[in-house]
Amino acid sequence: MDIIHERAAGIDVGSEQLHVAVVDGAVHVFETFTAALHQLREYLMSAGVTTVAMEATGVYWLPLYEVLEEAGIQVCVVNGAHVKSLPGRKSDMADCQWLAKLHSHGLLKSGFVPDEWIRRLRDYQRLRQDHVQMASAHIQHMQKALDRMNLKIHEVLSDLMGASGMRLVRAILDGERDSERLLALCDGQVLRKKKERMRQALQGHWKPEQLFALRQALQAWEFYQEQIAACDRESAATLQEIAALSPPSDPPTVASVVSKRMQHNAPHIADLKQLLVRITNGHDLAVLPAFTDYSILQLLAETGPNMRAWPTVKHFTAWLGLAPSSRQSGKRRRRERRFRNRAGRLFAVMARSLARSNKIALGGFYRRLRATRNPAVANMATARKLAVLYYNTLKHGLAFVEQGLDAYEQHYQARSLRRLQAAARRFGLALVPQANVA
Repeated sequence: MDIIHERAAGIDVGSEQLHVAVVDGAVHVFETFTAALHQLREYLMSAGVTTVAMEATGVYWLPLYEVLEEAGIQVCVVNGAHVKSLPGRKSDMADCQWLAKLHSHGLLKSGFVPDEWIRRLRDYQRLRQDHVQMASAHIQHMQKALDRMNLKIHEVLSDLMGASGMRLVRAILDGERDSERLLALCDGQVLRKKKERMRQALQGHWKPEQLFALRQALQAWEFYQEQIAACDRESAATLQEIAALSPPSDPPTVASVVSKRMQHNAPHIADLKQLLVRITNGHDLAVLPAFTDYSILQLLAETGPNMRAWPTVKHFTAWLGLAPSSRQSGKRRRRERRFRNRAGRLFAVMARSLARSNKIALGGFYRRLRATRNPAVANMATARKLAVLYYNTLKHGLAFVEQGLDAYEQHYQARSLRRLQAAARRFGLALVPQANVA
């Protein structure tokens, strides 16, 4: 085969050792300490290597990638499943040589690796999400302690961590036991609609061991709230640095400034919308259905603000794991389930939020598919539509206008009617409206 990269190298990445092979050269072994990474870089530069291929092994490849990136060496980060060696020849020595050989012939394709700024934002957002998940575990611990004392506060309140719930929990931990005094701490709306149920829920057994568990769970939850706030501060600073690299953009229009309802765990970042609009070159993604500032921030941390890595929207949805896959051999063809990455799972979560929407066209699309197929298919198809809108907005500057549920229903009815008329013509029949029949 033709040689595409004459000075290519392959690296087998491990937690303790790095096996490096230049094309048609011997294998060198380096340790993974920082000084050894610099020695590896100098070795590659002295050998005239211009491009390197390595597998994305856990998080071990990231420090090496950053060192090689600073040196100006092109790094091709490949999926290990795409570079399987020959049977019976699996070893670290053989792996790096096999990588170098495949890469020299141009047979390897690099996965998506965002630039340094987006990687930093991604680390903050993923760490923040870990804190959110760990904080939610301690909310369950609080609910368990309340259940053990037969205090059904979280059965009456829709959210234990709301204003009323937090006042009740703190008062209980401060020693308040009178149900009427505790009831007075609830919000006025709770007292108007659920007063009697809440009075009964506040009568329980005050066990010291469960009060201790409740206190520890609350303290742990508050600790993670501080960690989340620290991540928000770092994310805000990173967003400011990314926005400084982009040209100033016009402020969002009045129609798009209308904020959607903010849920719990949303980031507290000043001027978040303006920063996101500037980073995306003036495109306000919040006009798209199911998109909030928080979801946009999470998606940008995973994909970056430009779509250069994906030539078409089909490449993008396939990378997300939202497009069907198939394997064909001769006349046999079978479907293969794609792996859905973090960004794909975010789109799936956003799609589920449209299930109960009564004004959005995609909500009607979701419910129609859920009724005719199943919820999983409806979620996947709606998530793909959201991904297409996201890609087209960032890539082509799509100006989205919500047509509404009524327009979607009329369009679907007209399309269904055309299908029925075509089917009737094939059988020599005609459709007659009920009014004419009567």
